[in-house]
Amino acid sequence: MPRYLVTGAAGFIGSAIANRLVGEGHEVVTVDNMSTGHDENVPEGVLIVKGDCGDASVYEKIPQERYDAIFHIAGQSSGEISFDDPIYDVKTNTESTLLLLKFALKNGCKRFIYAGTMSVYGVQPDRPVTENDPCTPESFYGVGKMASEHYMRIYQNYGIDSTSLRLFNVYGPGQNLENLKQGMASIFLAQVLKENKIHVKGSADRFRDFIYIDDVVEAFVRCLVKQESYNKVINVGTGIKTTVAELVENLISNFDSDILITYEGQTAGDIHGICPDISKMNALLGTWEKTDLRAGIKKFVFSCV
Repeated sequence: MPRYLVTGAAGFIGSAIANRLVGEGHEVVTVDNMSTGHDENVPEGVLIVKGDCGDASVYEKIPQERYDAIFHIAGQSSGEISFDDPIYDVKTNTESTLLLLKFALKNGCKRFIYAGTMSVYGVQPDRPVTENDPCTPESFYGVGKMASEHYMRIYQNYGIDSTSLRLFNVYGPGQNLENLKQGMASIFLAQVLKENKIHVKGSADRFRDFIYIDDVVEAFVRCLVKQESYNKVINVGTGIKTTVAELVENLISNFDSDILITYEGQTAGDIHGICPDISKMNALLGTWEKTDLRAGIKKFVFSCV
């Protein structure tokens, strides 16, 4: 039976990946510090080791078995929060990657799949961004994730085939509605459910690419069988530009009551807009029908009410 280490399986993306792997009959071990995760998110049958991936001692607690692949999903995932404590951000997003790569080398794991981020790009021209465009991250979070990609590149020299999936705005059921500093769709939905209003920091014409959680999981799982993805960085998105105003309109269309919308303030490290060129993803991972934003938001809303 294939065995996988999935970090962060008590959280949003990690739990979804672990659930898919368990459903396919695989053995899954996870490490999670529970800072934003919850026990109930960990799929049944997954062995959980509670601890921080940035703490060297936690690797003594992990079953010292051979893993067919490591999915590194855990980490602080907010550009805004990274300004509050840059040192913690380095530990959770960069030191953790180095320690996991060291663990992989020690245990003979040759496959390392990483939850990268669009935040590595920083400010870009108003056109689809490609993996070859210069990366000038605007947040400590983006800098740390970029550093992790370089560490993976170096460990490729030791026989560890890695892939960094540069995720754009992931949303969907299971996203943490308590964290109001990460995940645009989840922040707005949480505000509606708690206060019947949406406070947008920044302009309505900012834009992003929103990709549903199931499509992100599909991309990760395909990396296991698509050797073309080895030692690559790959944008993961839909290739569709959506403005903040369009997202808000889409979200509130699922509610009968009037919802107050305000635009005020800014977010540290935020950028006006970014949308990916996904031709590399299509070429290396293959194509599949992505979840339409309206359908995905509807599923998200009704999973929470």
